Amino acid sequence: MADRRQVLRWGTLAAGAPLVASAAPAVASARPARRTLVVGHRGASGYRPEHTLAAYELAARMGADYIEPDLVSTKDRVLVARHEPEIGGTTDVSARPEFASRRRTVVIDGVSTTGWFTHDFTLAELKTLRAVERIPQLRPHNTLYDGLFEVPTLTEVLQLRARLSRELGRDIGVFPETKHPTYFRGLGLDLETPLVRALRRHGLDRPGAKVFVQSFEAVNLRGLRRDHRLRVPLVFLTGGSGGPFGDPRTYAEYLTPAGLRELSGYVDALGPEKNQVVARNPDGTLGEPTGLVGRAHGAGLQVIPYTFRAENQFLPADYRVGTEAAGYGRALDEQIVFLRAGVDGLFTDQPDVGVLARELARV
Repeated sequence: MADRRQVLRWGTLAAGAPLVASAAPAVASARPARRTLVVGHRGASGYRPEHTLAAYELAARMGADYIEPDLVSTKDRVLVARHEPEIGGTTDVSARPEFASRRRTVVIDGVSTTGWFTHDFTLAELKTLRAVERIPQLRPHNTLYDGLFEVPTLTEVLQLRARLSRELGRDIGVFPETKHPTYFRGLGLDLETPLVRALRRHGLDRPGAKVFVQSFEAVNLRGLRRDHRLRVPLVFLTGGSGGPFGDPRTYAEYLTPAGLRELSGYVDALGPEKNQVVARNPDGTLGEPTGLVGRAHGAGLQVIPYTFRAENQFLPADYRVGTEAAGYGRALDEQIVFLRAGVDGLFTDQPDVGVLARELARV
């Protein structure tokens, strides 16, 4: 049976679809040509439960330039890789009677959330849990691995990065994100200090290290640059609506020419939601580039949008194939449009698709 990479590469052609959608023309970049980055979003999370060492390792073996751990804190101040502090949907904690009393409701960045939270567990307790697939209805094949993998620490991720770099003969990068740093700071569990210490302990806080540190909070990034003197590139993540928690400015304001110029004083790149780079039409089809890439490049910022996924559920309406939400659509074509629009990288759940899209787009 053909593997997924072959299916994605040749299935589009067999269906008679063009390799690149003509509806979204390329945008000339003001930056010099460089190799576009492929970031394994939460690892190869399209193929293994997210934020596990297995997902990160698979991403690297598929050719990802960087692996991306989201960082939250345990009760005893250890950074671990989970997408959110709430772990009811990504571990088997709900099936563990010994932790039933830990279920509670907290307010995270103004939103009431019920479940189990990393900051109510010591690392030793978390290590008794096992990861499960977060969206089993869309990725039923990933449930094959439910219960097999631990919740990894940042240290374990960095050790894996070093081992794979030696084994694969190329430097695997790491792209950590601080999750809800204001929330954790309010609990007395600051994320910045242990992150910086870990990077320095592994020799990664230096010019040229393959590290980006990202956050949705500008205040967090300013502090990492000014107070912690972090020397690696910083990435400001932007959502499609609203703004950073506790920040009077919206993401839209940060993306104005004046906002981009200000950001360039302390960050090196943007991580926008992908619709901010190439818009969606009202009917859900892929529209035109917004000009954000050119404006950001003019301010000296790279642009690395999120998140590219192969399933129909996540694709523009005109890039879906069939009617099954979990079925694979024209993910290669979508990514090629963005690559030819001048982005400097992309976050993808299926790193092999991103690597192949980069090859076909010749960027």
